[in-house]
Amino acid sequence: MDKFDRIYRLHGLLANRRQPIPLTNIMAQLECSKATANRCIDDLRTHLNAPLVYDRDANGYHYDQHADKPYQLPGLWFSAEELNGLLICQQILSNISPGLLSQHISQLQQRIGKLFKLHQHTPIDIANKITLLSTGRRLTDDSEFKKTATALFAGKQLHIHYRARADNTITQRDVSPQQLLYYRDNWYLVAHCHYRNALREFAIDNIRTAHIISHNAHSTEPEQLAQFIHASYGIFSGNAQHLAILEFSNTRAQWVADEHWHPQQQSLWLDNGNYQLSIPFNDSRELIMDILKHGPEVTVIAPAFLRTAVISHIDAIQKNYQQPPDNLTE
Repeated sequence: MDKFDRIYRLHGLLANRRQPIPLTNIMAQLECSKATANRCIDDLRTHLNAPLVYDRDANGYHYDQHADKPYQLPGLWFSAEELNGLLICQQILSNISPGLLSQHISQLQQRIGKLFKLHQHTPIDIANKITLLSTGRRLTDDSEFKKTATALFAGKQLHIHYRARADNTITQRDVSPQQLLYYRDNWYLVAHCHYRNALREFAIDNIRTAHIISHNAHSTEPEQLAQFIHASYGIFSGNAQHLAILEFSNTRAQWVADEHWHPQQQSLWLDNGNYQLSIPFNDSRELIMDILKHGPEVTVIAPAFLRTAVISHIDAIQKNYQQPPDNLTE
């Protein structure tokens, strides 16, 4: 009988008995020594928070509990490897959820630590073992993020003041939150906009103020929501109107071939060793930026307007470097 079997057996003995159970009876039922029985008792108390007490008068152990709320063992058991996986998830949540889940994550971490001790393992210092590097994260104040998430989970509408970064204008609108979207180190709210009467994406860092209102949020069919989020390339949502065909050099292809750009992407290895990638898109702005970061290792094959747009960006970049800056130093 292993450690966990003994704990289950001990819990069964205590849960089914109204009178205190002497230690000798526990030893007999668990088929173990006095030292092992005492360790099981201690594990049940310390790591599983069981209300296990010793009655000196009766010379036995019993659960100190109310009859209407009997103590139950946790429903899930984890191996050490699974606990490590939970710790990794906890660390990821700590990094991508600014303040939203901090209290709950802390409680989870404490529970995981106790389970590690039950396995006779020392919990790893996850913060010193895993680092998540973020680039381009914009959210600095999590107050509106918390309100947005609260409204989403409660199924309530939000009244927001939203700043459009393109022209710096601020508009007011009521929205029905549908989903939080984490994309390239930033959070977005997918919501039904009652002002536009359509689905829209709002960058959380551009929500200047958010107030939860009493109206229930309008719901969107999951299929419609998935189509809105995933149909076209990047953060610019909506139905894909175009198909970009990109050809990567055989050198860069070794990396790009393993990358996931879009759920509906199509790829083809060419006879010359180059790699062709086809991506549906609607708005070309983000796609152009991702094309340019590959420099001369990629060529836009189609459509023609996308190829022209990339050439225009390259020309503009060249103009920036035609004249050296006045304060240029070697």
